[in-house]
Amino acid sequence: MTHDTLARPTRTRQPDGSPVPDSPRRRRHWTRRANPVAGLGAFVWLVIVLIPIYAMLSASLTGADKALTGNPLKPPTDPTLDNYNTVLSSGFGHLLSNTAIVAVSVVGIVLALCIPLAYVAVRTRDRWSNAAFRLFLLGVAIPAQAVVVPLYLLIAKLDLYDTLLAVILPTAAFAMPVSVLVLVGTLRDVSEDLYEAMALDGASPLRMLFQLTIPLAKGGISTVVIFSALQAWNGFLFPLIFTQSDGPRVLTLGLFNYVSQFGVNIPAVLASVVLSGIPIFAVYLVARRALVGGLMGVGGK
Repeated sequence: MTHDTLARPTRTRQPDGSPVPDSPRRRRHWTRRANPVAGLGAFVWLVIVLIPIYAMLSASLTGADKALTGNPLKPPTDPTLDNYNTVLSSGFGHLLSNTAIVAVSVVGIVLALCIPLAYVAVRTRDRWSNAAFRLFLLGVAIPAQAVVVPLYLLIAKLDLYDTLLAVILPTAAFAMPVSVLVLVGTLRDVSEDLYEAMALDGASPLRMLFQLTIPLAKGGISTVVIFSALQAWNGFLFPLIFTQSDGPRVLTLGLFNYVSQFGVNIPAVLASVVLSGIPIFAVYLVARRALVGGLMGVGGK
């Protein structure tokens, strides 16, 4: 192909001024993109997801005496914000701050440890590195419920029981295997030629990590941030087992504030769920593209 062919502009009009008709190739391209079955399936899935959210929002605006009566999908006849006032006046700010501390700490620990681990697993070409990486990934197959008793004894021995550290450390540990897997898949997509070029310039491995690897792995890092933050924000088992007083209580345990011996304040529980889900949902909306792109690169090359 010559330079003139590359520089020739695409004709959009015929010599008589009429538009150029679409070629059969272009028509086939647009025909392939149309997928009504997938569109219908996406719409059905959207309805399935939105119905529970709508029911939750509707019930959170209903009075406690009307929570269990009537059609749950019917809009509230007398909406009220009393349930949200009840939640905000019962220590919700304290619960939110504790949960934010746990989430930020877990994300920091996971990034500080998993990025170097993934870098070593990708750049080191020996069997010991591969064996260590595979052994590390065994943590994906270990459920938290299976080791909660040894973890309880270990935390008690370290005098960390009933503190936020007792929640942060196990949560970060169980988020690391999946995080390393995502980061390894992302770092394998970095071209080897770039590493060789920096090595010829005399760059050290540490300089390659900060100036080449991390900037090119933003998609995987964003995925790890969202994943580990979700694990910490929605965690229930570790706060339930490793904390007892109101000081280190987080949002998931705060729902028990509306459960009494004689009943459950369902609208207040749902209002608390709505308020607690807003921050993490906002984070997801901001970084959803990076999350999807990072998960697509898990397999690597």
